[in-house]
Formats: sequence, structure tokens, C-alpha cells
Amino acid sequence: MYRIDVDKQNCIIELVLDGFIRPDEMTRFVEELRAATLSLAGQDIGIKADMRTFRPSAPPVAEMLREVQQFGIQNGVKRVAEMVESQMSALQLNRVARESGTDKILRRFTDDQSARRWLIHGDEEALSA
Repeated sequence: MYRIDVDKQNCIIELVLDGFIRPDEMTRFVEELRAATLSLAGQDIGIKADMRTFRPSAPPVAEMLREVQQFGIQNGVKRVAEMVESQMSALQLNRVARESGTDKILRRFTDDQSARRWLIHGDEEALSA
């Protein structure tokens, strides 16, 4: 299962990948995520990815995830805040992020509020404290 929400005011795409994602479901997810990304074209986009219940996937699913990450970078994604709990998922997601170039703009968080705050304010909040 997956969910994608767009916060146009803050230019953030919030997504959840839950459980084991089949290739046909991932195809629909990728199409919706591309459309969400294009709906914010011309702006600096943040992604809040809740992957806490995501289970490691088959190679074709991981490849689709890598491709949509590259698409995001090419179309304005500047920050990715990711929440992951499973070590196995983290390993797979680390590899995918390295291959797509997302690792350079990615941070991991344990909660939604910290992730969202970083997407909106970046490191400014930490510097001003």
C-alpha cells in the first residue's frame, strides 16, 4: 500500500510506502509521484518519505524507486527526509539512494515533526539555536 499527499503551500510531497510493494503497485506509485513532482515544477521541492513499515522489495521495484528518485532530482527535489525502522529496508534504500544520487540530499529522521521542520527550514534552525 502507498499514499501520496502534496502540501503546495510548503512545496512538500509526503509519501508513505507500507509493507511489501508489488511491481504493479509500484508502477502506479511512480506515476502518481511523478505527477505530484511535476505539479510543483519550478520550485524547490521537499520529500517526506515514511518508509517505517516498508519491506525490502524485489529488484524491479527497487529499480523503479531509483528511477523515480532520479526523476525527482532532475525536476526540483532539493531535500528528502526519510523515516526508516527496518535495518534490511535501510540497507536497500541506502543502495538505491547512492545509485540515484539522492544520498547527497537525504537525511533520516525518527519522527514526522523533525522531518517536516528540516524540509521547511533546512539547517537554518540548527544554526540560529
